[in-house]
This record gives sequence, C-alpha cells and structure tokens, in this order.
Amino acid sequence: MQITINNLTKRTMKNLYLILISTIILSLGAGQVLAAGKNKTYTEDQFLNAFSGKTKTVISTKLGSPFKKELSVKPEGAAGFLGKVGADEKNAKRVNVEMWYYKNLVSYDPKHTYKETEITFVNDRVMNIAFFNNR
Repeated sequence: MQITINNLTKRTMKNLYLILISTIILSLGAGQVLAAGKNKTYTEDQFLNAFSGKTKTVISTKLGSPFKKELSVKPEGAAGFLGKVGADEKNAKRVNVEMWYYKNLVSYDPKHTYKETEITFVNDRVMNIAFFNNR
C-alpha cells in the first residue's frame, strides 16, 4: 500500500481541522463555566469564609455588580442627640459605610436560597454580612 503526498496532506489537514474545531468548542465551554461562576450559590459557611474581610474589588470581581447599593449617611445633629458634642466629632476620622445587596446568592438548604444577601463595607472592606428572607 502506497501513501501519496496528496493523501497524507488530506489526512493532516483533516486532523488539523478537527483539532481547531475541538479547541474552539472547549474554549466556548470554558467561557461559559467562568461566566456561570458569577451565578454560583454558596452555603452560609462558604460565603462567610470566602468573603469576610475582603475588599470591594474582590467582591465585585467574584460576585459581579449588586442589584442595589446604599450609602450610610449620618444625620445632621446626631452627635448632639447622642451626647457627643464638640472636639470628639471634629477630631474623628471619617468612616465610609456602604451596603451592597445581592439576590438568591446564599442557600440555607439544598432547595432554597435567601432572597437577599447584604454585604456591609466599612472603608472599602467587608465588615458585616447578613442574609434575609423578609425584605
């Protein structure tokens, strides 16, 4: 049996074509897996261990954008109402508090997730995480 260069070239081209198609399909699949990572659900412990103390950048990279953000605002005259007046307030360092809200992100049993997860940042670091069903 004789193998001609023409047959060898056809086989080589066919193999290269199959490799190219396989690579494209695997690449698309990997992209879908990475995109699905943002829609992942966590157990309470997994979520707390993964995100406690992290920065806003880490949270937004891993979870994506929240559906709602709120800034904490100190009402005018609050220090006087609480009995703290004067130098203490003037010398205090400004604290930025922001809350981010995500939907259906953390599960409390295999079939149910909390309706909302609230992540509270103090000066751009996670300081509190809460899970809610009643909002």
